[in-house]
Amino acid sequence: MKKNLFIMLLVIISAIGLSGCGNSKKVTKIDGKYNIVATTTMIADLVKIIGGDSVSVQGLMGPGVDPHLYKASAGDVSLMQNADMVIYNGLHLEGKMGEIFQNINDNEKLVIKISSGINEENLIISEDDLHDPHIWFNVLLWKDAAKVVKDGLIELDNMNEETYTNNYEEYMVELDELHEYVKSRVDELPEDKRILITAHDAFEYFGSTYGFKVKGLQGISTASEAGTGDVRELADFIVEHEIGAIFIESSVPKKNVEALQEAVEARDFQVEIGGELFSDSLGSEGTEAETYIGTVKSNVNTIIDALK
Repeated sequence: MKKNLFIMLLVIISAIGLSGCGNSKKVTKIDGKYNIVATTTMIADLVKIIGGDSVSVQGLMGPGVDPHLYKASAGDVSLMQNADMVIYNGLHLEGKMGEIFQNINDNEKLVIKISSGINEENLIISEDDLHDPHIWFNVLLWKDAAKVVKDGLIELDNMNEETYTNNYEEYMVELDELHEYVKSRVDELPEDKRILITAHDAFEYFGSTYGFKVKGLQGISTASEAGTGDVRELADFIVEHEIGAIFIESSVPKKNVEALQEAVEARDFQVEIGGELFSDSLGSEGTEAETYIGTVKSNVNTIIDALK
């Protein structure tokens, strides 16, 4: 009997020792997987792809949620405090959550900011002298963000380094193909028609990378409201350049774009609402846009088809 108890004790001690290998931080595995909390749908998708079966990913913001205005609930804070790793965008995208990230980081939680892996020279500066946070609209920059996620997962769990590296390398191939797809679709549109009018200024990275002039009713953050002067000025621009379509966004109320359309019509010019773009979140589950790759394809297809 004593011998059996001694053997059981050895097994338990060995199990405890193995569970700590490669990670000095306290972990809260769910069904044997590391518990990762991501802020936006784009980041959650990225972590799921690179983390694969080794991680359980919980996203704070669902489809259609505006991260600029998002306020974390007590439940969100609890999720992050109990996670093995928290991943966020940075560059003030999650504008109302900065202090929360700092507090969690101060408590020695592994907190990853994906924008930290992007060369500052490749970041766009807004009129407010802040960096534009919408980095995912340049597929090449999203590759840089993916590397940050891969490196963070390896820091958390170096026992699965090979898995994370393989998943990352396979995804890099898919992102290269996506980049070429976007360029091929844009090539279908004459250069003088490459003008994109949206609800807020989220597509500058898309514009600078793929050759579009971009204008938004609201600024980079939806926290800044569009005024009547903004509507009037943009309506004049649309009429002057004879732009055939403008676009609403899934995470921004469409009333401002509809007001812009009415202002254009008051100038005896017709502009169509060319469709819905996914700006600050992915699409709903079960749709083409439920993944990052699907979202980018959906956006460019909507833009090109409407402006042709």
